[in-house]
Amino acid sequence: MILNSSQSIHTSRPLDTSSSRRVQNTSPAATSTPASDAEDKATEQAIRQQNETMLRELRARDREVRAHEAAHVSAGGSLVVSGPSFTYQQGPDGRSYAIGGSVQLDTSAVANDPEKTLEKADQVRQAALAPAQPSPQDLRVAANANQLAARARIDIAVQRREEAQLEKQQGALGEMQDTAEKQSAAENSASASGSQINESPIAAANAVSSSAQSKPVSVESPPVSVAINQFA
Repeated sequence: MILNSSQSIHTSRPLDTSSSRRVQNTSPAATSTPASDAEDKATEQAIRQQNETMLRELRARDREVRAHEAAHVSAGGSLVVSGPSFTYQQGPDGRSYAIGGSVQLDTSAVANDPEKTLEKADQVRQAALAPAQPSPQDLRVAANANQLAARARIDIAVQRREEAQLEKQQGALGEMQDTAEKQSAAENSASASGSQINESPIAAANAVSSSAQSKPVSVESPPVSVAINQFA
């Protein structure tokens, strides 16, 4: 039997031990007859056989219960909160035999993580159905795990759709930014080209003026006619 963290039930199935009561001969010894002695022996033999049958059933039930709960624990792994715990019945031999048991599992959803919740629901279902013969309670736990998994799948689909929309929006925003950057670069390039064209005539004039100023100048003294008076 497997329990979730919010359930608590008793799974004991006590076997009928009324046949284990022994019959005592209360008749006076003096009145004992061969017939009554034979009857007493027959009764004791019947009780002995019933006790032996009950012991076989208790031992088989004990093995079944322990194997059942061990299967839950093995498949439940880290989800096991407590257990296995057993309920016992005393046999005619004075020993206690397990006739019921339970294992408590954590079946809650994982907060804000539907993918982890889906994994957890799958493990809960596997743990519930692990025994060879799941009990009705085991089947209920498995059904609850199926519902938890279904809700998790819906949450995953919604989450992925939102992520896809966000990614699409981010892609569109990135394209707009790239377009704006390209347009700005083109405008800056055009502005720089226009500035160079407008400055070309001025640069040319400045170059001519500079050339004229730096051209070497030849200075020649003009010939001077000097009248010489010659005196005799």
